[in-house]
Amino acid sequence: MAAHQLTEDVQAEQEKLLWADMVILQFPLWWFGMPAILKGWVDRVYACGFAYGVGEHSDKRWGDRYGEGKMAGKRAMLVVTAGGWQEHYSQRGINGSIDDLLFPITHGILFYPGFTVLPSFVAYRVDRFNEQQFDATAKELRERMRTLESTAPIAYRKQNGGDYVIPTMELKAGLERPNTTGFDLHIKA
Repeated sequence: MAAHQLTEDVQAEQEKLLWADMVILQFPLWWFGMPAILKGWVDRVYACGFAYGVGEHSDKRWGDRYGEGKMAGKRAMLVVTAGGWQEHYSQRGINGSIDDLLFPITHGILFYPGFTVLPSFVAYRVDRFNEQQFDATAKELRERMRTLESTAPIAYRKQNGGDYVIPTMELKAGLERPNTTGFDLHIKA
């Protein structure tokens, strides 16, 4: 949708994103992703010409995305709650790595329009918290919020930074770390 065709509420949300230095998407993990209401917000607010469909497309550059774009210079992260155990969301866990599950969001929804993405904060088994576990997790989250400025971001590879073949967008051979596969290919050493 062209910017002049967007509803006032969507325009207001876009203005908030442009104003913010840091964006945090907080949600419960819902069927291995974000809840539908949050996905709907993304679908409406991330309109063509705002979050995608921007920049030059040529044999040297393929638009302003994946580390570039309107959100470049801004930081973002996820705060996620899950009912399962941390071990369930490990590399060998039944659900797979939490970083792999969140990759479509961290890389595709946050990094794509240019955000610098910080590692996610994930709290596990939250539906079974007692007061002591709640207090400990709250303390850990408060500390994380205090250190946002000094937290190292995920080192995602920029699309137009020379690591990908344009226009196929395939990672150039020889750039991967040893024994690296899957989504981890898109993170620099």
